[in-house]
Amino acid sequence: MKETKIEWCDSTWNPVTGCLNDCPYCYARRMVTRFSGGARFDRENPEEMSGVYLRKLSDSDTGKSYGVGVEFTKPYIDEKGKKEAYPTRFNPTFHRYRLKQPKVWREPKNIFVCSMADLFGAWVPDEWIEEVFKVCEDAPQHNYLFLTKSPARYLKLAKAEKLPQKENMWYGTTITNPDSPYIFSSTEKFNMFLSVEPILEDMGVWGRSVGEKNMKWVIVGAETGNRKDKVIPKKEWIDNLAKECDKYGVPIFMKDSLIPIVGEENMRREFPRGLKL
Repeated sequence: MKETKIEWCDSTWNPVTGCLNDCPYCYARRMVTRFSGGARFDRENPEEMSGVYLRKLSDSDTGKSYGVGVEFTKPYIDEKGKKEAYPTRFNPTFHRYRLKQPKVWREPKNIFVCSMADLFGAWVPDEWIEEVFKVCEDAPQHNYLFLTKSPARYLKLAKAEKLPQKENMWYGTTITNPDSPYIFSSTEKFNMFLSVEPILEDMGVWGRSVGEKNMKWVIVGAETGNRKDKVIPKKEWIDNLAKECDKYGVPIFMKDSLIPIVGEENMRREFPRGLKL
C-alpha cells in the first residue's frame, strides 16, 4: 500500500534527517519548519536525556567542520509528552531507532531513503551511511532509492568498496540545470538515475548525458510551493528532456507538478524494469 505522496515510490524511510545544502526551493526544509514548531531539544545539555549523543561533523577530505549532529536511540518526547519527528529541526540527525523499519515492511516496496535529508552530504559520517546500507542489505525484499546533490560521495564510497552493488539499490543525483554536478561513468556497474527536480532551465544538449552516463531512469518535476522567485518551467524544456530519454531508451517519470505545464494527456510515468513491483 502506498504510504507517501511522492509519486515514484511507495514509502519513505528517514533514519537520517536534516541537510546543510540550504537550497531556496527545498520542500523538506519547508515541511520541517512547518511541523517542528515545538522542537526544543537542548543540544547543550544532552546528558540530561538518555539515549542521546552528540557527534562532531566534518568533511574527512578537507577537514571542514559542520558543527554538531545528534544521534537518538529512541524517539524524542517533548515536555508535553508528544513524539517529535524533527527535534533538531533541519540539523543533521541520526534516528537509530528507525533502522528496524524496512524489516517490519514484509511486502516489497520501492523505498525512498532519507527523503528528508541528503544522506551523502559531506557532513554525514561514513558510519551513518554504512549502517543504513547494512539495514538495506538485511531487508532485500525492497528496492532502495537514494538521492544526493553530492554525487562525488558515491564515487568516494565506491572506491573504498563501501557502496553496495545490488540490483535493488538505486543511486540518484538531483540536478536542476545544465551546470549541476552529476554522476560519472565510472559508476556504470551500479543502478544510477537522475532526478531533474525542480527543473530550473532547459537542459539543452546536456540531455546527451542521459545516455552517455549510463542513466537507467530520469525523474522530472517542477518547483512547488509559493517561493517569491519560483521558476515555472516551459513545456519545451520537458519535451527536450523526454526526446533525449527516448533517444537512449531511458524511461522518464513526470511528476504531477508538470500536469499544468504539459497537460495530463502528455504525462509519462515510466519505471525501469528493476523498479516494477
